[in-house]
Amino acid sequence: MSNPFVQIVEPLDPKQPLKKFFNLSKLEDVRYAHLPFSIRILLEAAVRNCDEFLVKKGDVENILNWKVMQHKNVEVPFKPARVILQDFTGVPAVVDFAAMRDAVKKLGGDPEKINPICPVDLVIDHSIQVDFNRQPDSLQKNQELEFERNKERFEFLKWGSQAFKNLRIIPPGSGIIHQVNLEYLARVVMDQDGYYYPDSVVGTDSHTTMIDGLGVLGWGVGGIEAEAVMLGQPISMVLPEVVGYKLVGNPQPLVTSTDIVLTITKHLRQVGVVGKFVEFFGPGVAQLSIADRATIANMCPEYGATAAYFPVDDISIGYLVQTGRDKEKVMCTKRYLEAVGMLRDFTNSSQDPDFTQVVELDLHTVVPCCSGPKRPQDKVAVSDMKKDFETCLGAKQGFKGFQIAPDRHNSIVKFNFEGHEFELAHGSVVIAAITSCTNTSNPSVMLGAGLLAKKAVEAGLTVKPYIKTSLSPGSGVVTYYLRESGVMRYLSQLGFDVVGYGCMTCIGNSGPLPESVVEAITQGDLVAVGVLSGNRNFEGRVHPNTRANYLASPPLVIAYAIAGTIRIDFEKEPLGINASGKKIFLKDIWPTRNEIQAVERQFVIPGMFKEVYEKIETVNKAWNALDAPSDKLYIWNPKSTYIKSPPFFDGLTLALQTPKTIEGAYVLLSFGDSVTTDHISPAGNIARNSPAARYLTSRGLTPREFNSYGSRTFANIRLVNKFIDKQGPQTIHFPSGETLDVFDAAERYKQAGHPLIVLAGKEYGAGSSRDWAAKGPFLLGVKAVLAESYERIHRSNLVGMGVIPLQYLPGEDAGTLGLTGRERYTIIIPENLKPQMNVQIKLDTGKTFNAIMRFDTDVELTYFHNGGILNYMIRKMAS
Repeated sequence: MSNPFVQIVEPLDPKQPLKKFFNLSKLEDVRYAHLPFSIRILLEAAVRNCDEFLVKKGDVENILNWKVMQHKNVEVPFKPARVILQDFTGVPAVVDFAAMRDAVKKLGGDPEKINPICPVDLVIDHSIQVDFNRQPDSLQKNQELEFERNKERFEFLKWGSQAFKNLRIIPPGSGIIHQVNLEYLARVVMDQDGYYYPDSVVGTDSHTTMIDGLGVLGWGVGGIEAEAVMLGQPISMVLPEVVGYKLVGNPQPLVTSTDIVLTITKHLRQVGVVGKFVEFFGPGVAQLSIADRATIANMCPEYGATAAYFPVDDISIGYLVQTGRDKEKVMCTKRYLEAVGMLRDFTNSSQDPDFTQVVELDLHTVVPCCSGPKRPQDKVAVSDMKKDFETCLGAKQGFKGFQIAPDRHNSIVKFNFEGHEFELAHGSVVIAAITSCTNTSNPSVMLGAGLLAKKAVEAGLTVKPYIKTSLSPGSGVVTYYLRESGVMRYLSQLGFDVVGYGCMTCIGNSGPLPESVVEAITQGDLVAVGVLSGNRNFEGRVHPNTRANYLASPPLVIAYAIAGTIRIDFEKEPLGINASGKKIFLKDIWPTRNEIQAVERQFVIPGMFKEVYEKIETVNKAWNALDAPSDKLYIWNPKSTYIKSPPFFDGLTLALQTPKTIEGAYVLLSFGDSVTTDHISPAGNIARNSPAARYLTSRGLTPREFNSYGSRTFANIRLVNKFIDKQGPQTIHFPSGETLDVFDAAERYKQAGHPLIVLAGKEYGAGSSRDWAAKGPFLLGVKAVLAESYERIHRSNLVGMGVIPLQYLPGEDAGTLGLTGRERYTIIIPENLKPQMNVQIKLDTGKTFNAIMRFDTDVELTYFHNGGILNYMIRKMAS
């Protein structure tokens, strides 16, 4: 069907009649000017993609009527402009596409029709670790180890980049996904297939929100949702509430963007913004650079919002020029945004839209701060750090406590390192990492760190050699301007050499600590400290031996590394004493904002960005040398334990199979409330006595080579199954009465031809939007889940895999219905299915009850009739 809004299409420039856009001002609807700018992007996508099947006129009306509909739990479709992936989550997506090509060929179709429909970028940044540091060749050694460990994965991804259209791979060693997105990949306005429209993106990484700082609406999704978008399908989302976050005032001279984002994170955690958009406005926004805004948007997952949006303004346009984007395209971008009412002037309050609620922050009230010791929202003013840490030492075990006995607070352990004796105590810094796109994307804090390092070296200060220092920039541009401005050599002198381009310490790839340091920490049961410029500091994430971890700006990372401890009051105590016996205080070496800005203006120039990014896809010699197959169909290696063809499409036929009643299903697992995707699909270490370990051992792997679960299912050691009286990944195989690992029980049921279901309470599938939490149960033979309620993304992932999400009728649950889970369930599937219809469930006990079949739209029913979204797309491409 043709688009019902075709009448508002017009050329942006009369001289270029083939370059058109949907002019939303021609809707002549007074509600449009009052919509938050983030909602205007949802509206434009709905208008442009309206086909009365995937996107309906009613959806457009619901978005236009946002002020009323935001409170009514209304679902609307959204088709983002593009998709971005990192390597950990991107590999399964490319595997699925490779398997889909095989399936299309088996059905007699053209396998080369299987390609991403929208632009997809995959940035390899999650694999490199800090194995080497403080060596001139640390970078080279770490990159060589990265390739050694991940060769098979990298070869597969290189094959994918050659085999699929619209899929671009950014090789390892290029930078961090979100910084590369900000500096290079983001368009702000798309110019595609003859139309201009707003750039928008979903990514398989929670910090995709960083791009919101540039005015590109984006957020993180699960793998199935990302694959659906890649195949041209919309995301179904609840029309969100939008919290207006008003910024006023000017930051104080010593305050960094890191201090601002840690302050906002704590504030918005207190406000409560889970599942909502946050949109920034007010005159204070005009005081923030794009890098500052991106830092704030990056930590959106830490304050719980879906997106943290800064509308495009003239500063955004200037950033596009500064980062080397084509000037003519930048002018078109500005002209388009003006035409559709999406260019913001933050100093003009008459442009302020309606918001669900408004909260305010005076930037002048922000003080230098860190966050920790265990959560990113636990902000601590730098002036209070010593006192706060010492309080945490004795406090009860928890987010702000370590429960160390008072008589041990001043314990000291002596140890030898490289022939010299040193001491460790509670609060000693053992990891100091300038890391993460959160901060390394920001020239002001990076140059601030460099200038502080310069002044520190000139003042005669040093960093103790046992402290694991590292610098892992988010792109080659950072190294370029640090080198050109002359501060790189001072960073190196303090131990902050470049160790790699990737997430590294921020995601826990911090590598080993020196053995003598680990022994000292263990011997004294010390609360050792990691200080990093990252976005997450959960216990056990950064390093097993750093029980306390603090998020801090890059200059503060260096300051605490020089001090060697977190137990220092910078205002009263010196950082150190130089060779002349002079006390050097932090204030003596802290660079002023004017100093930093002068260096930034001189050295952060468009030519740098152009030079780095022009060769980004070809600069890695090891990647270029990888021998990837050139076949359009992937040749699967049966011996591989990393890359395997998924059996999702086994037995798939071109003809639709009428959905059949599920006869006599056994209950695999019976859960209570709040079973998360981490319970269903763990991501931690593989236990040596698990089915996964037995499989890997049978393939000749040693425990050292197991890696992590990633895509194993119902194997969480904290799983609580009502059939079992203890925590663990086990269940009862009812035909035999045996207690088995979940996987082993599912295999027995499968061999006997018995279908399976899962019983659950409220909020089934909460937590990370992990696609394997739907793929895994499907492969185990689970045909349906019966729950009291679902987390939104997980329900859509189940639909995407063809697993039926059933929901108890209001007021009913397993308890009120007297269900034990030991019954056998027959789920009656009628011929004429309708969204959210009631279906009958019969038990072998003779009891009968009804449940809601949670296919919420006609599109979801279409997916179900096909056995899932990927099957639907295969049939579409093969016919």
